[in-house]
Amino acid sequence: MIRRMLFLVLAALAAAAAQCLPVLGERIRAGDMARAAPAFAGIAPELDLGSAAAAGARRTYGAAELARLARRYGLSVEAGLEACFVRPVETLTGERVAAALRAAMPAARIEVLDFSRQPIPPGELRFPLSAPPAERAGGSAPLWRGVVSAPGRDDFPVWAKARIEVSGKRAIAAEALAPGRPIERAQLREEPYAGPPGLPDLSQVVGRVPRRPIAAGAAIEAEWLDSPAEVVRGQRVRVEIRSGRARVLLEGEAQSSGKRGEVVGVRNPANGTILRATVADRGRVMVAADQGEIAPDEGGNR
Repeated sequence: MIRRMLFLVLAALAAAAAQCLPVLGERIRAGDMARAAPAFAGIAPELDLGSAAAAGARRTYGAAELARLARRYGLSVEAGLEACFVRPVETLTGERVAAALRAAMPAARIEVLDFSRQPIPPGELRFPLSAPPAERAGGSAPLWRGVVSAPGRDDFPVWAKARIEVSGKRAIAAEALAPGRPIERAQLREEPYAGPPGLPDLSQVVGRVPRRPIAAGAAIEAEWLDSPAEVVRGQRVRVEIRSGRARVLLEGEAQSSGKRGEVVGVRNPANGTILRATVADRGRVMVAADQGEIAPDEGGNR
């Protein structure tokens, strides 16, 4: 029943499109109008004349409206002339979805199970896979979200359910890994892997910091890891203090850990005070004159 209704909707849209001129963007330009009313060829083709209808719907300029629009630009159109525009639509196919997924993951084995059935505008189908979803409970296929893109309009959302399998090697904890401490190569081993994407290899794990304890023998997952801090509590750091054009360089001891752009406490060895410093780079912090000092016991931990 649903498929029959979808067929009837698409048939109606196709019939409408046959009577109207296609327009791909969200706006109707003078160049579009010139195809229906040649008088509009005398003005800049990129001139915006109004909004187009939603994808698949028609935008009709009746004879009176078209004549008024022409007079606004000093043009004259044939009496009784009308103009109709439609934003074309199409439907996805399993082959097109599989091709878009393969373009994002060329080495993967892909089985498409289901995908968006609603009419979509023409454009490039893409499935950004920067953060692949995990398999659902019970081993059901995950939902992959994609978009149909074209210049001059917002991305149109689509989805697909697909089983995707990749082959490679995954990182295994050779010993228990404590949170907050950068992972070293000697703490890892690797083993062959074939399954859903998302498990990092050695190059994506070494130097990262666990967010939680990781047991020995566990296959490490990307969401368990964080980037290391540029400044670590207890580390000797280079401190740059600025006041107007004046600049003072000294060495201090970090009282808290932080990443680039975060504020940490740094002990000034000259007088023992703790400065509020902004992390600038690995092992380097900056202090502005108005950042001030904080009490020695408020350095805090991260």
